[in-house]
Amino acid sequence: MQTRYLYLLRFIIPLADLLMLNGVFMLAYYAYIYLHPAEAGKWESHYLIVCNLVWLLSSFFFGLHTEHVARRLERIYRNTWRAVMLHIVLFISYLIFPEDTKFSLEFVILFYSFLFIACIMNRFIGTLFQYLLVEKFKASKTVAIIGKNYTAAKLRQYLKLQGNIHFYGFIGADTNPYDGKSETLDPQVLHELTLAVNAGVKDLYVCIPTARMSELNALVREADRQLIRLKFIPDLGEALSAPYTVSYLGGEFPMITLRPEPLEELANRFKKRAFDLVVSSLVIIFILSWLYPLMALLIKLESKGPVLFKQLRSGRNDQPFFCYKFRSMRQNEESNHLQASKGDPRVTKLGQFMRKTSLDEFPQFLNVFLGNMSVVGPRPHMLKHTEEYRTLIDKFMVRHFSKPGITGWAQVNGLRGETKETGDMERRVEHDIYYIENWSLMWDIRIIFLTVINVMRGEENAF
Repeated sequence: MQTRYLYLLRFIIPLADLLMLNGVFMLAYYAYIYLHPAEAGKWESHYLIVCNLVWLLSSFFFGLHTEHVARRLERIYRNTWRAVMLHIVLFISYLIFPEDTKFSLEFVILFYSFLFIACIMNRFIGTLFQYLLVEKFKASKTVAIIGKNYTAAKLRQYLKLQGNIHFYGFIGADTNPYDGKSETLDPQVLHELTLAVNAGVKDLYVCIPTARMSELNALVREADRQLIRLKFIPDLGEALSAPYTVSYLGGEFPMITLRPEPLEELANRFKKRAFDLVVSSLVIIFILSWLYPLMALLIKLESKGPVLFKQLRSGRNDQPFFCYKFRSMRQNEESNHLQASKGDPRVTKLGQFMRKTSLDEFPQFLNVFLGNMSVVGPRPHMLKHTEEYRTLIDKFMVRHFSKPGITGWAQVNGLRGETKETGDMERRVEHDIYYIENWSLMWDIRIIFLTVINVMRGEENAF
């Protein structure tokens, strides 16, 4: 919902931030020169240019000046501190890299101390500015909703959260605001509509079932007469689970998608695949290159059988693929349908160690490199378990919209290992679907760090 305030804010914030950054840099410089007069004129100006470029990179990385962030004050505050922290890391790294650097630790402390204070003042003034615009000068857009149904109630919750929107209320909530048989509006609805116009309402949201669209003639005529813009939102009731998304096929046909899938966008899939290739290549070159021969020797010394355990598992779009692991069990006939359990006699002593430390999973980076797995994603299951759970658990197959992963959101939340009860698998599926619907590259990185931390401190279900 674009307003003049929100549009201008996208330009005001980056300009104010750059002015603040340069002002703080010069203030820190002159403060340092005041304390050390002999240093005057010795520093090169390109450090200020680099400082600005690093700030632009940091703010771009966290989307600080995007419309999405500008809509909510808490997003502006949160992303501001993230950008500052990234600026500290990058700019200090640049300063200490050259051997002939002329910046001292004292200047850096002065600069970032002033920057923290300036950021607080900057955002406080911005908050005050927004309050004055919205509350005192009525810069927000006043809107109303006609009718009262499930979609209207959900829309009201959304409008209440928008700082640049003033929600006037419902019109015709206690009557039938749509009457296809009459050429004029219900008198009560007309009266409420007139009061809303006098209160400054310019946009009226009409939440109506698609089957009743033909009953809006009188409302459309009255809205045109009173200079009100109508915004139609189809009321699908509770027939579809929210949040669904609406887009246009060929710019002409409205299309409802039941769930968001960021990885359906080619740009996001390219990012994830590039990330997978980089990570898997590094692991293969710097870890598997020496870990594989070492583990092969130890596995062969302890028990007969191959070094790698290959098992058909369910992949993206339910396509089977061979998943690789270091063999942690003695060869047996039950491996393709029976999960490992605590104290499983099939697991070797070396296998217990590998499972506890997740070393047995490292060959799956070969799967990632080949493209049938990702570093992060829902864990792949045996084909037998896929067939069982698809009939027992609602939405179980939804997790197969994504490539399976070596680790995942469910695993870092303790949902790994044997699933004795159906409820255990239901919770795992809930986490997997949440990951699919909310994927981001930064979230993948976070899951990887959480996985490393969990492995280091030990996991109860790793057996």
